[in-house]
Amino acid sequence: MYHCDTPFGPLQLERYPPTRNPTLQPVDTADLYLLQSLAEQGAGTGPVLVVNDNFGALACALALQGCEVVSWGDSYLAQRALQLNVRHNRLAAERITFVDSQQLPAAPIARVLLRIPKSLALLEDQLSRLRPLLSADALVIAGAMLKHLPPSAGDLLAGYIGPYQASLAWKKARLLTARLDSALDPGAPQLVTHYPLPDSHCELVNRPGVFSRERLDIGTRVLLPCIARLDGAVRIVDLGCGNGALGIQAALLNPEAHLTFIDESHAAVASARDNFNRLFPERQASFIVNDGLLDGPAGSADLVLCNPPFHQQQVIGDEIALRLFQQSRQALAADGTLLVVGNRHLGYHVKLRRFFGKVEQIGGNSKFVVLRAA
Repeated sequence: MYHCDTPFGPLQLERYPPTRNPTLQPVDTADLYLLQSLAEQGAGTGPVLVVNDNFGALACALALQGCEVVSWGDSYLAQRALQLNVRHNRLAAERITFVDSQQLPAAPIARVLLRIPKSLALLEDQLSRLRPLLSADALVIAGAMLKHLPPSAGDLLAGYIGPYQASLAWKKARLLTARLDSALDPGAPQLVTHYPLPDSHCELVNRPGVFSRERLDIGTRVLLPCIARLDGAVRIVDLGCGNGALGIQAALLNPEAHLTFIDESHAAVASARDNFNRLFPERQASFIVNDGLLDGPAGSADLVLCNPPFHQQQVIGDEIALRLFQQSRQALAADGTLLVVGNRHLGYHVKLRRFFGKVEQIGGNSKFVVLRAA
């Protein structure tokens, strides 16, 4: 548990999923800078909208002050972190409402605290959808750590909200503050991307914020040819599905299979649903936003396909991948199989043996390796 003093009071915070790395904290100086700025400007009346709150520090601090808070974001893991930290601090859960990225918070909104995401497409999507919900005197305070602040973030803020002021840097964080300019007419951006699934007649669409939205990533390209035809009504899970490319390839090869697409990103699962329903209008599939297979019943899958992420927000590491490997082992049937792709240097062949009795390489190239674990 990490103790944090905020301008609105002290908090006890925890990361979710839990981490073994003691240097990783559930709050940073960009969070504290945003809270300090709002404390100086005034929270105003009505709910405060918090956008992309990584671990709930912003929403929990405001709830301490007695504010009504709406937390808007794409990450289910962030939502779980918020719920966890609400309980840790014995806050009134009804004061905080979570709205996922595919929905809209209620209008009017007068105060916004926004953590600038690493995806500029997601930021542009959020700003364009947020603008019509803002009240005439709305204040938007956006913040990030300097090393993660894209130069064009200010241009997007100015284009969709109004002229902004950049703060001085404070402990390696910076804020961009804008008031609504009602004279702006930015229009609706076209942020959905399209590209083909290799060696097929299928086109994949990608909503803003989805991993590898401009082109299919190399790891997925390497794994696709390793997906085999199976007998009967097998249960196949695309774990960390993104736009659903792996699961759709499996569906093409296995017309009797039941597909389940799982991701912690609401935009990813929505994209996978878009693609599957367009390509297989007569087939049923499951689309789940969750912490991987954490809630998957034992023996509920015959094949799991996984191109695991190597980061959570901007933190790079293998903890998420190891979590997915363990969840896969628990959810697979006794004779089930996990197919996983990763960079060779990550050493997944060693890490998979913590959970599986047999691990073998079935594909790869100079940079990536495809492993089958059973």
